[in-house]
Amino acid sequence: MTTALSLATSRRSDGTRILTVTGEIDMSNAATFAAGLADAVDADGTPLVVDLTEVEYLDSAGLAALFPHAERIQLVVTPLLEPLLTISGLADLTTVHRP
Repeated sequence: MTTALSLATSRRSDGTRILTVTGEIDMSNAATFAAGLADAVDADGTPLVVDLTEVEYLDSAGLAALFPHAERIQLVVTPLLEPLLTISGLADLTTVHRP
């Protein structure tokens, strides 16, 4: 059974924007993820932290949504997703943190 995608935006006390993502990201909801990501990215160039620690599955459609924003996002991921970001080359284009 798949876990529904959920997106929530917030700000840290220092003003950093955070997009917290939970569930699974695949071709069935990648457009929703891409739209939420585009809405959360600040036009002023301030980095957006995308917290993927509660993402259980990320396919190529989800990765494709991240690439256009690579210069303006920082990712927080678990060891489950880290190899995928490395193999895809996304880890070379953006900052990747562990929780």
